[in-house]
Amino acid sequence: MPVRSQFGEAAADNTLEDLDTAALEFAAGREGATAAEAEQLREDLLRHCLPFAGRLARRYRGRGEHLEDLEQVARLGLVKAVDRYDPGRGSFTAYAVITISGELKRHFRDRTWGVHVPRRVQDLSLEVGHASMLLTSALARTPTVAELARHLGVSEPAVLEAVESAAGYSPASLNAPIAGDGVAEFGDLIGGVDDDLESVTDKLTVTDLLLRLPARERRMLAMRFYGNRTQADIAAELGISQMHVSRLLSRALSWLREAMLSDTLPPWEGDNRAGQQRGMDVSVIREGTALRVRVCGEVDRDTAERLRMGLRHAITTGGASLVVVDLTAVPLLDAAGVSVLLDAVRVAARAGGEICMSGAQPYVARILAVSGLAGVLRRC
Repeated sequence: MPVRSQFGEAAADNTLEDLDTAALEFAAGREGATAAEAEQLREDLLRHCLPFAGRLARRYRGRGEHLEDLEQVARLGLVKAVDRYDPGRGSFTAYAVITISGELKRHFRDRTWGVHVPRRVQDLSLEVGHASMLLTSALARTPTVAELARHLGVSEPAVLEAVESAAGYSPASLNAPIAGDGVAEFGDLIGGVDDDLESVTDKLTVTDLLLRLPARERRMLAMRFYGNRTQADIAAELGISQMHVSRLLSRALSWLREAMLSDTLPPWEGDNRAGQQRGMDVSVIREGTALRVRVCGEVDRDTAERLRMGLRHAITTGGASLVVVDLTAVPLLDAAGVSVLLDAVRVAARAGGEICMSGAQPYVARILAVSGLAGVLRRC
């Protein structure tokens, strides 16, 4: 049996509905009605307006969306129009048209684009398409970008962006078969083998190995291969000889090469192994009334503190009037090492003893000379 409502005979004949009259009766009826009665009036009005929403939805068919989906969107807009309707603001029919059409346009804007683009670009794409049809009819040819921009009052780059973005509305599928070939797909024609992918594992491995090198070697490798610095530049900045730079780089690269080709890390001569401190050794030998402190290895910031402790112990507790620092086996002396030797000279002066340095290699001797230790070298 057809549903009867207070809207009269018009509710039974959907082809002759008067939405404004029905909406006014709904608004008047819900005044003073209970919640259940107001809900029933709302459902009656919605049922009465469903054919109207369906007609609005059919205006948008043929745009790639199923009609059933469009009808559902239109009905959602109808619900919003009924819930927000205020008789004091004018015609319900006009308000419902605006609300339902807006919901349908929002659906196309937010749900149907294959690639998401900004709203302003979507709107401009529609305007460009409409302007293109108008100008094509008026000019009897396809309009140029400049003509479209002038007609719409926008810049040419904006028109180009809108034209390019329009392709994102319905992008071609990568799985689409190639014409004339039932096996190959469109995606097979795009892209290629990325040779760099083969080196990703090697790059990750080298990154981890670099972190295991001493700070000085890491810095030298970075300056040489990332900063494109020459060995002479590196030597000048680090205060060592170019030959020593070459030797250190060769040692670091050989270790990296061996570590890359083996499953276990090879030993690094600067590591601590078997409880011994490697890289520099300090030994004290008594020679009559003098003490000879023999230093073997590089003196840098990693080993300077060990040398400082050894020299202070020899000067203050050795009981010798002369302490000879033997630098014959020291190939490298950086700023930290110079600081230690200057400290040893001050400690010896306070203790009333004498200190001198012997066997310094030419490069190390030059470092000591420019650091104010030339007199100590001459006394030996």
